[in-house]
Amino acid sequence: MDAIRISKVEDVLCTKAGAALKGTIHLTTHHLIFRYDDNKEKEMWTPYPLISLVNRLPQTLQGQCPLTFHTRTFEIFSITFTKESDASDVFESVKELTVALSVFHLYAFSYQPNPPLPTNNGWSIYSPREEFGRMGVGTRTKAWRLTDINKDYSFCPTYPSKLIVPTKISDTTLQYAAKYRSKCRIPVLTYLHWSNYASITRSSQPMVGITQNRSIQDEKLIETIFQTHHAPESRASNSPVYGATTTNLIIDARPTANAVANTAKGAGTEIMEHYKEGKKLYLGIDHIHAMRESLAKVVEALREADNLLASINNDLSGQISGVSVLDRQALRRSGWLRHLSIVLEGINIITRNVHVNSSHVLIHCSDGWDRTSQLSSLTQLCLDPFYRTIRGFEILIEKDWLSFGHKFLDRSGHLSSEKFFVSPPETNSGNTGAEAAQGFLASMQNRFASQSHIKETSPIFHQFLEAVRQIQRQAPERFEFNERFLRQLYYHLYSCQFGTFLFNTEKERRTGEGGNPPPIERTISVWDFLNSPEEMAQNMNPSYNPSLDDPTSRSPDADMGVLFPNPKDIRFWYELYGRTDDEMNGRNIPAPAIRFPDVVGLIESTEDDARVDTPSNIPLPPSPGSTPCILPAGHSPAGSDITSTLHASSSAGNPPAIAARSHPSSRDSFRPFSMSGSAFSMKTATSHPSPTSPNRPAGSRAQELLSGPGVFGRSVWDRLSSNASAALSVVQDAYGGVTKERGDPTTTETPKTEELQNRNYLTSWSEDMQQPNGAPAARVTNPSISTSPSSASHTSPNSGNPWTSMEVANNRPTLSFYDNPWDISTRSDTQQPVSATNPTQLSDDISSGSLPFDPTVVPHSMSKTIHVSPRPPLEFKTPETLEQPPRPSSSNGSTDPLGVGFGP
Repeated sequence: MDAIRISKVEDVLCTKAGAALKGTIHLTTHHLIFRYDDNKEKEMWTPYPLISLVNRLPQTLQGQCPLTFHTRTFEIFSITFTKESDASDVFESVKELTVALSVFHLYAFSYQPNPPLPTNNGWSIYSPREEFGRMGVGTRTKAWRLTDINKDYSFCPTYPSKLIVPTKISDTTLQYAAKYRSKCRIPVLTYLHWSNYASITRSSQPMVGITQNRSIQDEKLIETIFQTHHAPESRASNSPVYGATTTNLIIDARPTANAVANTAKGAGTEIMEHYKEGKKLYLGIDHIHAMRESLAKVVEALREADNLLASINNDLSGQISGVSVLDRQALRRSGWLRHLSIVLEGINIITRNVHVNSSHVLIHCSDGWDRTSQLSSLTQLCLDPFYRTIRGFEILIEKDWLSFGHKFLDRSGHLSSEKFFVSPPETNSGNTGAEAAQGFLASMQNRFASQSHIKETSPIFHQFLEAVRQIQRQAPERFEFNERFLRQLYYHLYSCQFGTFLFNTEKERRTGEGGNPPPIERTISVWDFLNSPEEMAQNMNPSYNPSLDDPTSRSPDADMGVLFPNPKDIRFWYELYGRTDDEMNGRNIPAPAIRFPDVVGLIESTEDDARVDTPSNIPLPPSPGSTPCILPAGHSPAGSDITSTLHASSSAGNPPAIAARSHPSSRDSFRPFSMSGSAFSMKTATSHPSPTSPNRPAGSRAQELLSGPGVFGRSVWDRLSSNASAALSVVQDAYGGVTKERGDPTTTETPKTEELQNRNYLTSWSEDMQQPNGAPAARVTNPSISTSPSSASHTSPNSGNPWTSMEVANNRPTLSFYDNPWDISTRSDTQQPVSATNPTQLSDDISSGSLPFDPTVVPHSMSKTIHVSPRPPLEFKTPETLEQPPRPSSSNGSTDPLGVGFGP
């Protein structure tokens, strides 16, 4: 009580979740309590270990002194005082009550439930004999035995007192093998599979060092583990399993570089030349410091969003509600979801090797109490349906986390630090320079002394709970407990109300110090609280279906109760962070239905902020980059003709919709072309009269827009069409003058429906191209100037430009590569052929707007004083007169079938 400078302050303002209410703050030995005036809200009880950060802000111009509290449950609230002395007293009191000097000062050692909890067997819920007996040790197989070599924790202080080891290995061999493993954590059994006697064992890294040390006892121990299903005393069948391959694995959870780097510290990884019975695999899971930094980035993004929202509410006086300002890009840059995905990938590898390959797996990281516990427990959760019940999940945590020595005290940071209490520097003009320097030195010494254990903190168990939530979300009917059960576990991980998660090892929980009773006799287990009837009723999953885990089921979708989570289906656990699914994961945008009359605007990038569900039956074309595509709002079935769909829309009097991809990485929600094997086909529509143009076959203009040379170069102009009504009118006008198709009834040499031929069969563009007067077609040497459509005649399938699939009407201009198809002002229905030998006509055409602006040609209307340097007129040369160096030709003699020229 000496730490409490002030126990009660009235008439203070509490701001939480955008609401500001007045009340009274109370400081007790273990809780900060805020009671609202007139009981407008429920009292807010905050255990001191749950406080992660306190900011004391400077006094405002209105004389208010705010304190901002951040909790480990990702909540933020502010207490505003009218007196600076009250704010200072509360700040100092909370700091001294939160920064504990010993674990025995925490709330669990003084908590007494009133009334008492109905159950009190939480500390004995896990029995190694009963649990491993349930797996079949000693009953189904005699290849494993229970040893008491660590009954007094002298063999390995961080291991449980009961260990399961191979029957063929003596305790003497274990004593020698322990010298070769970090912290004496030898390979011991943690799980025996119920169907095939495959095992999961766990250990720490070997002490290989730079000198490449080896241990015969350790090699013999692992060899025996990998042969336990062949033990003579075992009742397991030695016949091979159909389709199974024996692949005993040594799983090193670390990245390869980290494992190799540890050899400089005298540790390292196994030299597989000495372990002939297995193979080694690195999973690439980062260390505890990377996990801590990753979660810190997530928390920082949440804090910035809360601060921004608070400033918005202050400026607008609560006029805006429900605004999401969370930066989802910052969340993804944190790498938190990537870490979870890597963990789930490792789980799938181990699960498949145990269940499908009927093989053994040894898991370890550095010391075998962080990443090893994650992989071991999560794999058992997927393999054994028992661990997906409430009782089984509690036993799993007791076995693989508590008894095998996960450092809950260090990783959770229960003792806190003065580093997390930030106050503005105090300016006192009465102090001398020496006194100020002495005070600064003392404060720095205290700060460094209280930060010595902060580098050991890491959200390892938190990450385990999030991984369980991912599997639970993917298979909701396979878990007896719901999401709230996991959230309650997370809350009491940091509340320090119960003694379950307070210590680093089983030895610390079950042995007393200085004549005091052990902590298991002085504290209450969290399982007693969670197994109470009131909590049990709220934590049950109503959709749980245990019949799905029947291993004897022979239904088509039966999986024998073994789960394989999808490592790509990873999302933020938004309930834990107090946000909505849309805020943290983006909105779920379904694929559009087939509705042709709709006009779809520009589709913004949905890669980061939304999830686009695209039907898998839509063919995917080769992406041309950031380009607009004209196509129906829906999609045509596989193998159908897209232009037929366009015709169906136009025949109904409705223009096809426009959908544009605004970013190269945007997801392709609309697929305009059809793919058949490796052939890229764009088929023309069958000839039917169109209401808009009875003399032209419907779909020909659509194909021109789809296959014309300018369709993939108009993304700039597409961006400029911001007015939806203007864009619609332009599209309608474009479809009003539908041009002729290659399958014109007046010509008989070309079929109306035809696929593009292979490039090997395409002749040169210059061959068989005839002008109206019978002369060979001229070839444009300047690609920026397109020829007049009136000068181009109908070509055969095997000659001319292979990508021009139709004839263009003489009263309509072609779509030049540099044309702006959306600019009505530049369109001319009476455009005349461009004469290459008449520069004046070219300048006039440019000034009149019938051609795109060429920066090398200055119209007369722009300036009368600017003179253009003389340049030779444009020449149209036939292939016979082209003066070019020889170029390699294709197999059929085509020199440049695409007409783009060869590279230098």
